[in-house]
Amino acid sequence: MKVHPNGAVSCKGGVGGRQEAAVLTVWRKSLLFNCSGFTVFDARGDLVFRVDNYGSDNKGEVLFIKKNEGEVLLMDAAGKPLLTIRRKKLSLGDHWLIYNGEEAVNPRFSVKKHVNLFHSKALAHVAPCSDGGGEDYEVEGSYTQRSCAVYDERRRPVAEVHRKEPTAGGVAFGNDVFRLVVQPELDASLAMAIVIVLDHMF
Repeated sequence: MKVHPNGAVSCKGGVGGRQEAAVLTVWRKSLLFNCSGFTVFDARGDLVFRVDNYGSDNKGEVLFIKKNEGEVLLMDAAGKPLLTIRRKKLSLGDHWLIYNGEEAVNPRFSVKKHVNLFHSKALAHVAPCSDGGGEDYEVEGSYTQRSCAVYDERRRPVAEVHRKEPTAGGVAFGNDVFRLVVQPELDASLAMAIVIVLDHMF
């Protein structure tokens, strides 16, 4: 089964400085043996992001474990830490914090799961953790169906998750392989971090 457009794997530092949307293929699997995680390719088939978790349950489901339970490290293709995602301790509801690199202080963003039953489309709210550190985002749709979007404060979709359609005569991918389309207004690593949090929440 061909997950990405070609077999090339590079060690480029992500997909920054874009003038147009980045179309990424997200594979809910690590490239490392006996690891769970995520592997993300760009439209050329080059590796851009990875998450390698050295733990999985007996069903092969992703366990969000790094050094501590509830901690995930998003890396570039070369294994350089980009963002660390941690569950906020002693918080009500599902609440995660996103940090630069492997830092443990001064989080950049917080992601809270929506609990309002009257707005079923709302999945999560993303907010900067410091003044002048960015804007708020709303995530709406259905992550379990791989059909959701991240909206900025002007209600523009800046990232979208879609099912990956099989090629003619190909095998259906299911929910473990999907597309992430990120507009230039949103950093692609932050978009992927939001996806990782959604994967844990839902």
